[in-house]
Amino acid sequence: MANESSFQLSMPEADIALLTFDMPGKSANILSKPVLAELAQHLDSLEARDDLAGLVIISAKPNIFIAGADLREFVASMDIEPEQTAKMCGEGQSLFARLSKTPFPTVAAIDGICVGGGAELATWCDRRIMSDNPKTEIGFPEVKLGLFPGWGGTARSPRMVGLANAVEMVTGGASISAQEAFSMGLVSDIVPVDKLQSAAIRLIRQEQETGEYKIDREKWSGPVDISETELGFLGATASAVIQAQTKGHYPAPLAALEVMMAAAGADIETACKMEAEGMAQLFGSPINASLLNVFFLTDRNKKDTGVEGDVPTRDVNHVAVIGAGIMGAGIAAANVKRKVPLTLSDANGDALAKGVSNVLQEVSFNRATKSADVERAVEFAPLINGTTSDSEIAKCDVVIEAVVENFDVKRQIFARLEPLLDENAILASNTSTIPITTLAEGLARPEQFCGIHFFNPVRKMKLVEVIRGEKTNDETVATAVAYAKRLGKSPIVVNDGPGFLVNRLLFPYMNEALELVGEGVEIKHIESVAKRFGMPMGPITLYDMVGLDTALYAGRIMWEAFPNRIVASPILPALVKAGRLGQKSGQGFFDYNNRKRRGEPDPTLGQLIEPHLKKDATPLDKKDIEARLFLPMLLEATRVLESNIVRDARDVDLGLIFGIGFPPFKGGLLFWADTIGAANIMEMLKPLEHLGDRMKPTTMLEQMAAEGSKFYK
Repeated sequence: MANESSFQLSMPEADIALLTFDMPGKSANILSKPVLAELAQHLDSLEARDDLAGLVIISAKPNIFIAGADLREFVASMDIEPEQTAKMCGEGQSLFARLSKTPFPTVAAIDGICVGGGAELATWCDRRIMSDNPKTEIGFPEVKLGLFPGWGGTARSPRMVGLANAVEMVTGGASISAQEAFSMGLVSDIVPVDKLQSAAIRLIRQEQETGEYKIDREKWSGPVDISETELGFLGATASAVIQAQTKGHYPAPLAALEVMMAAAGADIETACKMEAEGMAQLFGSPINASLLNVFFLTDRNKKDTGVEGDVPTRDVNHVAVIGAGIMGAGIAAANVKRKVPLTLSDANGDALAKGVSNVLQEVSFNRATKSADVERAVEFAPLINGTTSDSEIAKCDVVIEAVVENFDVKRQIFARLEPLLDENAILASNTSTIPITTLAEGLARPEQFCGIHFFNPVRKMKLVEVIRGEKTNDETVATAVAYAKRLGKSPIVVNDGPGFLVNRLLFPYMNEALELVGEGVEIKHIESVAKRFGMPMGPITLYDMVGLDTALYAGRIMWEAFPNRIVASPILPALVKAGRLGQKSGQGFFDYNNRKRRGEPDPTLGQLIEPHLKKDATPLDKKDIEARLFLPMLLEATRVLESNIVRDARDVDLGLIFGIGFPPFKGGLLFWADTIGAANIMEMLKPLEHLGDRMKPTTMLEQMAAEGSKFYK
């Protein structure tokens, strides 16, 4: 296998060379060191020939041209010196630049994904042609890994499509469609997949006749065509946009902008040198390491079946959702958007009608026009069936209950529906707090019952917790995982327990924020520390978003499960009693009764909190507040691992990143803890142990500190 070639050279016509990229035994083409060496050998032989009219590079992989560089090689090189990084970039640039210096025109014939190093290879070709496959896209996602293109992407792209377009592609990290690439002049044509090779050959013939590729080679080797005024305006506006989007947590986009702006007036060789030097400052940094970890977490999740061994999954051809409220309609829409036939049921006819309307409104939304699309509505409408009749649910393969968080109501629904369902059907609950094992009591087939917990809002949140009850079997779990992936979600399998995974780890963080309020710490300081850490919002804002009544109910469940670690603060009940339920009531910790419905400080809040403030509380600085907020979450994560709530520590990190927005630039909660070290965390906990069990080191943490071990082995 090691000696098998990744490129096959053929001659579809007497003077046309075709290099077909097809890595043996891989589902995607990636640019590893052996692959790059093989490409160099092919270029050596092709450049020496005098009988070629042109070269076409194409992929044999369906829906994938090139999926970028081999990131495992990146990880293996994380500790190299900056000079070595710059040299590594220079070698890649020199190799790809040969595609723009051959004695004949070169064409990248792109079908499917073309990103990262693949986009750079394509950009160094004289011309690009793309298929009309909806999955065809091109982009530079390196900033999502804490880097920017290092094989000439920042140098070559501005000279081809203009600096503004290139800056947006490189600093934004998003891929663009074939049509967008054509509109900005990045590609020459868009053709059907089966015409891609012939169209590329035709383009070579055209270039041989016109010689335009030679003119472009000359033009693209010089400075970018932009005035000083335009350059200054672009730099200022792009910098402001990047600062607003990254909030200073992600340095790569701003670094890319600086390199591209500085290199605009230089020739291509100088621009490449500046790119390599800039990359050397980012490669191997803590943020680069953290974001690479998130990539590998996501990649692992895509391949994870949720169970050990080869377990068959059942077909899911029709799904039912019980409950047409916000969550039920969100789950229903997620199914319809992925063209899974869906029955939505609710005992209340008005609620059902509203739920169906909300589903159709969501699935018909057109991102391009930012409005409802009649054609989309007509396309998706037949996939949803709203009903109040249980008989219309009987033939569904998966039935998900999404009604109010009330044990008795849920149990009644399960008892009513289970006898009607096919013997192979899966019955599931979207509960966020009630143990699955308890809900399964009394069912005839508890082995086919599980939790499928979506997060709100369903359309935005990628995470799904698949919760295994004590009697849930592997086939049910594997089917639920495969079903969630079909909806475009990232499922993690969680063993049963209070709060499951995400809410169990989130609650200590939120509970501690409430304790800080009770100790007189100003809310703005708590919010500021959390956001500076990288959380998408502060914990007090999160209380208002979740709903103070909902948080109070969930807190009671967690207190009942862990009374020695959860502090029952009187502040939350006081606010709920006063009718302050958060955003939904217009007042919570903040006041939302303004034109933009945004939270503003409320001067009347103090009189409700004042009676519950603790006397003689110790003043805290920002470092103290950060430790108080995030160490309880970390300690709870070690308890989750000790009790085998998850199968792998990596599920904890993925769950928190996708479930609560834990900052990706920290790599995940446990990855972040590894950067600090268990022994140092033990020292951080010492001044907090007077707060009780919630701040005492766990057996796992003590053992890790003694051994010098990490969560990531």
